[in-house]
Amino acid sequence: MKTEYKAITIEIRDGLAVLTMNNPPVNQLSPDFSKELKEAITGAFNDPDIKALILTGTGKNFIAGADITQIYKVKERETILPVVLEMARFLNRIEQGPKPLIAAINGNALGGGLEIAMACHYRVAAKGASLGQPEVQIGVIPGAGGTQRLPRLIGLPNALEMITVGKPITAEKAYSRGLVDEVVSQEVLLDTALKAARRFISGELNLRMRMTRNINDRIPSAAEKQALLNYSKMMAAQKAKGYIAPFKALEAVEKGLSYDIEADIEREVGLFSDCAVTDVAKNLMGIFLNTRAAGRLPRIKGIEPAKIRKVSMLGGGVMGSGIVNLLLSGGFDAVLWDINDEALDKGVTAIRKTFAYPIKKKKMTQTDLDRMIQDHLTTTTSLEDIKEVDLVIEAVLEDMKIKQDIWKQLEGICRSDAIFGTNTSALPITQMASVLADPGRMIGLHFFNPAHRMQLLEIICAEKTSDQTLSTSVAFARAIKKVPIVVNDGPGFYVSRQLGGLMAGFMPLVAGGVDPAVIEEAMVDFGMPMGPATLSDLTGIDINYHVGKTFERTMGERYEMHPLTELIFQTGCYGRKTGAGYFDYSGKKPVPNPKVFKVIENYLKENGISPKEMSNQEIVDLMLANAINEAAYMIQERICDRPQDMDLAMIYGTGFPPYRGGILRYADAWEIRNVYEYLVKQEAELGVRFKPATLLMEMAESGDTFYKE
Repeated sequence: MKTEYKAITIEIRDGLAVLTMNNPPVNQLSPDFSKELKEAITGAFNDPDIKALILTGTGKNFIAGADITQIYKVKERETILPVVLEMARFLNRIEQGPKPLIAAINGNALGGGLEIAMACHYRVAAKGASLGQPEVQIGVIPGAGGTQRLPRLIGLPNALEMITVGKPITAEKAYSRGLVDEVVSQEVLLDTALKAARRFISGELNLRMRMTRNINDRIPSAAEKQALLNYSKMMAAQKAKGYIAPFKALEAVEKGLSYDIEADIEREVGLFSDCAVTDVAKNLMGIFLNTRAAGRLPRIKGIEPAKIRKVSMLGGGVMGSGIVNLLLSGGFDAVLWDINDEALDKGVTAIRKTFAYPIKKKKMTQTDLDRMIQDHLTTTTSLEDIKEVDLVIEAVLEDMKIKQDIWKQLEGICRSDAIFGTNTSALPITQMASVLADPGRMIGLHFFNPAHRMQLLEIICAEKTSDQTLSTSVAFARAIKKVPIVVNDGPGFYVSRQLGGLMAGFMPLVAGGVDPAVIEEAMVDFGMPMGPATLSDLTGIDINYHVGKTFERTMGERYEMHPLTELIFQTGCYGRKTGAGYFDYSGKKPVPNPKVFKVIENYLKENGISPKEMSNQEIVDLMLANAINEAAYMIQERICDRPQDMDLAMIYGTGFPPYRGGILRYADAWEIRNVYEYLVKQEAELGVRFKPATLLMEMAESGDTFYKE
C-alpha cells in the first residue's frame, strides 16, 4: 500500500497502520486532503497485511472541520449536495469497514473532524482537546452523519445542545458523556490507541458492536424524543431568531434516529445543502473568514511585530480593570498605575471581580487568581516604575491636557521603543501625539466595555503612527484574543460614529410622530440587541448629547442637533445612571418616563404633527439607510476603506446581528441604487442629515457594490 501522501504519512507497526494527517494550518477537509484521506484509508483496508488503523493529527488539530472557503463559493444546492453526500457515504464505509479504525484525537476535532472520529470504532482523546459540532455558527448543520451519530453516543439532550448551540466541549467532558472512550496525556496518546487496536485484533473488542450505528441504547422513546425536540424548538425560537441552521438541525434529528441510519444521513445531507446556499450562511461564513483575516493589512505585511511581554495600565477603573484581566489571562506581566493607594486598592478589587465568572464556572480557582496576581501584577503610584515596559495603555480622564501631560512625562521615562496606546473613545489621537518627539509610537487602542468580554479592539492610527507600531499593536490584539479592526483617526473614529449613524434616524422618526416603542420593537425585531431609546439610556443621554455637539461643531450641517434632542437633554433625565431617561427605572421593570414623553408630546403638538404609523420594515429602512450613508462618508474620508472590517466592527462592537452580515453587506443586498434613491427622497423630506455621500451616488451610477468577491 502507498505510505506517502502530500498531507498524510503512514507508518506500519506490526500490522498496524498509523495514519498521521498534516494539512496546515488546521488539518481542514479541503478537496485534495479529503481525496488523500479516502485513498489512504481505503488502501489500508485493502492491504491484507494491515490488521487495524490508527488515525491521528499533528500539532493542535486532529481535523478542525471543512474548508469553509469551498462551501462559501457554492451558489447552487445541486453543486454542493453530491460532494457532501460522497463524504457522508465514505464515512459509512469507514464505519462498516473490514478493519477497526481508532481515532487518536490529538487536538481539535470539530465539524467534519468529529464526524470522522464518530465513524471510527474507538476514540482516544488527549487531555484538553476540543470536540464539537460548531456548524451552526457558520449557518449550516453537520453534513456527514453528525446529527445521527452524536445522539447515539452521548444521548439526545447533550447532542441537541452541542448541535444547535455549536459550542465545543473538552475531552474530559466528552469522556464523561461517552463521546470518547479514553482521555490520556498527549505523550501516551498513540500508545493508548495502539493498545486499543490490539484489543480488536485479540477479539476483546467486537468490531460490529463498536460501530456507532449499532449503539441504540441512548436513543429515547418516541414520546421522550418529541418532548425534547419541542423544548429545543422553543429555546431556538427565543435565542436563534433570524437563523436557519438550528431549526434544520432539529428537523434532521426529528425525522432521523431511525434504524435506517443511511437514509437519515442522506436526509441530513440534503438539509445541510439547503442551509449552505442561504444568505444567512454566506453572511456567517463571511464573518468567520473576515475575522480570520482581520488586521492582515498590506501596510504591515512583512513587518515583524515587536515582542510584548510587560504592559503598563494607567488607570484601574472599569475599563482599566477589564484590560488588566486580559493582560493577566494572556500571560503578560502587568503594571497598574493610579494616582494614589486608595485608587490602586479599588483597582485591584475591580480586577478580582472581573475573574468572578471563570471562578464560578470552575475554569480557575481563587488560589489560581491569587497566584496570578502575586506573580504577574505590580501596582504603583510612580510613573518611574513603568520605565521598562514594552507597551503603555492609558485609560485616565477624557481630558486632552491631562492625557498629554502624562504622555509627555512618559516619553522621558520609558524606553524609546515602548508603544504608547490610548484608550480614548473620542479625543483626536493625532493631536494627543503632537506633544511627543516621536509621535509615531502612539496609537489608539479603543477597548469596549466590558473590556474582558467584548471581542472587538478598534486600533486607531494617528497621522504619524508608524508601521512598526501598528504591526505590534495588531499582534498584541491577537495575543489578548481580540478581533483587531484598524481605522484612521477622525471624530468618533469608526464604531462610535457608525453606531451614531445607525441610531440617528431615531429622532427624526420620533419628531415625525412615530411612537418610540414601535421604533424599539422594529430594531429589536431586526436583530439588534436593543432599540435606540434603551441604548441611549444605557450609554447616557448626556454623553450622546455632548458627542453629538462635538460632531456638530467639527463636521458641519449634516450633524446639526435636532431641536427635540435639545429639549430631551434639558429634562435632566440622562438614562439609567439618573434613574430615568426614555424609560423610568425606579420600579421592577422599566416603563416609559412621563417627563420625557411629555416633552415629545408637547413638541408634536406645538409643531402640528399628528401620530404616524410605520411598519417595522419602513423604520428599519430609514435607520439602515442612514447607517449605510454614514459608512460611505467614512470611506470617502479615509477613516476606513475595508468593508469587511467595517462590518466586523459593528458586529463585534455593537451587537449588529451577525446573520445580517453587517451594514455594508446589507447595503449590497438592498442594492446601492435603491439605497441612494431612498436617501435622495429622505433628504427632500427630512433634511440635509440624509444627504447621500458622493460615493453612494457614484456606486449607484456604476452598479458597484461594497463587497467585491
